Amino acid sequence: MGKIVVTEFISLDGVVEDPGGAEDYSRGGWAFDFSRGEEGDKFKMDELLEAEAQLLGRVTYEGFAAAWPERDDEAGFAKKMNEMPKYVVSTTLERPDWQNTTVLSGDPASAIAALREEVDGVILVAGSATLARTLFENDLVDELRLMVFPVLLGRGKRLFPEGETKRALKLVEAKSVGDGVSILRYERPQ
Repeated sequence: MGKIVVTEFISLDGVVEDPGGAEDYSRGGWAFDFSRGEEGDKFKMDELLEAEAQLLGRVTYEGFAAAWPERDDEAGFAKKMNEMPKYVVSTTLERPDWQNTTVLSGDPASAIAALREEVDGVILVAGSATLARTLFENDLVDELRLMVFPVLLGRGKRLFPEGETKRALKLVEAKSVGDGVSILRYERPQ
């Protein structure tokens, strides 16, 4: 059985919108205002390398599919991104162009639960805030990894909107890297 790991870049005030600056969000690109340092970069690399597959929402998928196929690197990050199996939850995407991509349509919770049974290992969910919320609502998240950047954005899409159901999580790792970026790892309590 797979382990679903949601990983997010997030501001101190809970905003996850456009950390890379590729969207039309007026405050986009905020993650690049801070260095993650070597330890933070290694964390992101290790996270990807341990994953057996990626699970993405359509918007994040389209952003990744526009950027990664053209990239090549010696460290292997781009190679892994391009070669690993990718699953996209979408009701509108029919023919994905990025190699090794499968579209999950229909009821997202059922499709993802089935995927979790099929994949042996980590299924990494990067970004994809709407999908992440669906995963939480359906109790499908095994681990939450937050890279918290020391910035207050004031507005923007939040990972957990007001009215979210109360959930307890167990902190399993906390450390500071680079320019005061915090890495927090939470698991479901046993």
